[in-house]
Parts: sequence; structure tokens; C-alpha cells
Amino acid sequence: MTELEYWHLLFLPLFFGLGWVAARIDIRQLMRESRALPRSYFRGLNFLLNEQPDRAIEAFVEAVRVDPETVELHFALGSLFRRRGETERAIRMHQSLIERDDLPEDLKLQALSELGQDYLKAGLLDRAEEIFDKLRASKRAEEAKRKLLEIYQLEKDWEKAIAIAAELPDFASQMEIAEYQCELAAAEMIRAHPEAAAEHLKSALERNRKCVRASLLQGDIAAQRGEMDEAIVCWQRIEQQDPIYLALVAKRLLDAFRRLERHKEGLLLLRGYLERYPSFDLLDVVFQLVLEVESSEAAYALVRDELKRSPTLLGLDQLIEARLLISPPKSRADLDLAKSIVQGYTRRLARYRCDRCGFKARQFYWRCPACGGWESYSPKRTEEFDLTL
Repeated sequence: MTELEYWHLLFLPLFFGLGWVAARIDIRQLMRESRALPRSYFRGLNFLLNEQPDRAIEAFVEAVRVDPETVELHFALGSLFRRRGETERAIRMHQSLIERDDLPEDLKLQALSELGQDYLKAGLLDRAEEIFDKLRASKRAEEAKRKLLEIYQLEKDWEKAIAIAAELPDFASQMEIAEYQCELAAAEMIRAHPEAAAEHLKSALERNRKCVRASLLQGDIAAQRGEMDEAIVCWQRIEQQDPIYLALVAKRLLDAFRRLERHKEGLLLLRGYLERYPSFDLLDVVFQLVLEVESSEAAYALVRDELKRSPTLLGLDQLIEARLLISPPKSRADLDLAKSIVQGYTRRLARYRCDRCGFKARQFYWRCPACGGWESYSPKRTEEFDLTL
């Protein structure tokens, strides 16, 4: 046994020697390849590392001119052009690659994909769609489908978006497909087709039972039919789905209870929501209802208590408004001045903010107009949101 182990040790120097020879061969090969590259290529890399894209592009253009066979440089340069917004130059760069007869099939597919992205960046959606549709039958099928989904969302072609999303094997976000169904429902409601809209909303809830927007729109359809009790049931369902969105239906609930002449029942429900899920929009609605059902003094007390619980400038603005209702005419001038000053600040604060990209807007969006994220807006205003962080 010992002799066998000693015999094995004789192979160790041999293995080390072979490894050293292999390393030397790799180093020599690398040196030969690096010498073959034009010097401008390395200058371009250096400019990129130093965050000087303009000079990097100039160097890479020179490298391509010296050695037109460098395919990788063409791809890198085309990508740089596209990122800088020079889509025409990127398109020409990738078209020249596609027209080369000696280019391998996988590189041609890559060039075609890059060209589709160029068209997408340039806003030429029909051309981009045509290219990615061709790539659906290639090795780049999944990438092509994702780009097509992006195009269909930009075009608001929700039927195609649903179909292509269903083809993606790892498309886990049923929430987004539910949003596509809600978009179709909203369009049908505009066209006065409530039955068709109801079918889309049913599909949306099958995809995502917590789809707040579907419940909200179902309530709107019931309200349009005059079925106020059914509308209230739909809107109340949102508390189980995501109670933070109750602020969006508070005004709807108020109007429904008014039409049913059940003001006290509505006040009891909305006050309960306000206690459990504080929100400026909920406070504003409850404030209006307290004024109708009870008194100005009760409305003022409500706002004062809420301001103590959640101190915000938006709440202070509401408090001044409530105070104006119970103050004698002589003292209203000072209150009006204070209100105008506070409102100058609240106008900047009363905005919705996207959780993904931070884009702010006065209007609530289900899909962020900046980054395209679905349900990325909190229904709270920016000042309220900051207080909860």
C-alpha cells in the first residue's frame, strides 16, 4: 500500500509541468489576440472606464474603420449609440451587420434583436413589432416576447398583451394580466358596454382575487345601473383586498349612501375606516359627511383629533377650513391669510409618488407614466407617505 502511494507522488511534478505549459500557451494566445486589436479599441475601453462616453464612441468608430471585421465592436458601438439617443446611427450599425453574408446565424439573430431595440427606442413601434414577431420562432423567442409585451403596453393593445403574457413560461405576475383586463373593462365602460366590461372584470378577479381596481370598477358599473347596495358591497370588498385603497372609494361610498338617504350608516362605516386606516382623503370625505349629519363644531373636533393623531400640513389646511366655519366674521381674515400660506405648501405636497421610480403626479395612476410599473402608486399623498416611512 505504501509503495502504491509513493508511485502516485511521481505524477505530481508531471501534472504541474503540464499546467505550466498550458498557461504559457494561453498567455501567448492572449498576447497575439491583443496585439491584433487596433490601439483605438483600448483607448475606447479606457474612456468608458473613465465615464467619457463621447470620446469612447470616437475611439470605437476609429477602431471599426481600421478593422471592419470586429463584430463585437459593432455591437458595442451600436449599443452606445442607442443609449445616447443616436438611434439613426445605431440602426445603420446593426443593419450593416445583418447585411453581411459571412455573419453566423446566432450573430445575425443578435443583430436583428438589437435593431428591434433601436426601433423601439426611436418610437418606431410598428417596425420593432415586426422584427420581434419574426424572432418569436428563433432561439431568442423569450426575449422577443418580452419586448412584444412592452410594445403592446405602449400601444395599449391589451388583448395582444394578454395573449403574449400567457406565452411567457415564467410570467408570474398574474396581477399585471388582471390590470390588462381592467384596462379592457374601462374601455368598454367608456363605450357604454357594461356587460362586456363585467366579463373582463370577472376574468381580472379570477387572475388576481385581490385586484382592487376590478372591485372598484364593478362598483362603478353597479352604481351606473342604480344598484347602489351592490355598488357598496363591491367597494367594501376593497378592505379585504388592500385597505390602503379605501381612500380611492371614500367619495364613491359617500355618494352612494347619500342617494340611499342612509347618511348615518355611511358616516358610521367611513368613520370606522378612518380610525383603522388614517388617510387625508378619507378625512376629507368624513368631514363633509359630519357637516351634513351633525354640525360644524363636530366637524372641527373631528379634524382637530385627526391632526393630533397624524400631524400633517394637509391636515392643518383642513383644520383651518373647519375653523373658518365656526369662527365669527371678524376673526376670519387672519384665518384666510393662514390658509392661503398653508395652501402654498400643500399644493406641492399633495401629490402621489411611484414606489418604483419616485415619479410624482397630482393625479393617481394605476400604471406609472414614467417607469410603466403597475400598482406602483400609493393612494396616499407624498406627505402622508413620508410620515409612514
